[in-house]
Amino acid sequence: MFQITRLLDVLLHLDRFLGMIIERFGFSSYAILFVIIFCETGLVVAPFLPGDSLLFAAGTFAAIGSLNIVGLFVTLLSAAILGDAVNYWIGRNLDGKIIHVKPEHLEKTRRFYERYGGKTIIFARFVPIVRTIAPFVAGIGRMNYARFFAYNVIGGVLWVGLFLLLGYFFGNIPIVKKNFSVAILLIIFVSILPGIVEWVRGKKTVNSEQ
Repeated sequence: MFQITRLLDVLLHLDRFLGMIIERFGFSSYAILFVIIFCETGLVVAPFLPGDSLLFAAGTFAAIGSLNIVGLFVTLLSAAILGDAVNYWIGRNLDGKIIHVKPEHLEKTRRFYERYGGKTIIFARFVPIVRTIAPFVAGIGRMNYARFFAYNVIGGVLWVGLFLLLGYFFGNIPIVKKNFSVAILLIIFVSILPGIVEWVRGKKTVNSEQ
């Protein structure tokens, strides 16, 4: 319970915690941010790490000169692309050998990623937890890597660029700065909204078929 409370505290007060990191570690803060984004996208066991909210908070600090916006973009985009690539290869190398995957499920996954893989990789960037799982499953489904990599880059550019710029241009507006926790909660809600909508649509489809 303490760990969950601590994580929630960090997520809701990223302005304070990130400020402390920048003040203490200076230039090394870029490396710390790189590791967090890399782990959040690259390790299927780490979807709980901040993603959207961390990018937004980093953008707000770039706006006041504590971080360089171009350096941030390059650093965090590299982390996001590399993270997805590592996650893909972990899934591909497992390929149902260590984790039990029925052949028919594996075949369905392969067919799905052949047809919808590009769209999935891009949109998954904007949905917490899903963005950590999607490249892993793409690897298990043996999605063509050249195609995966192209959409990995496109999704990474859109995701990192959007949230950094949102923080850069809006994070220091007085009302946002004064209610930073509310802004972060709103970002988290908007991020998971597509997943909620899709779940509701799925439930309606199942109910209509019964």
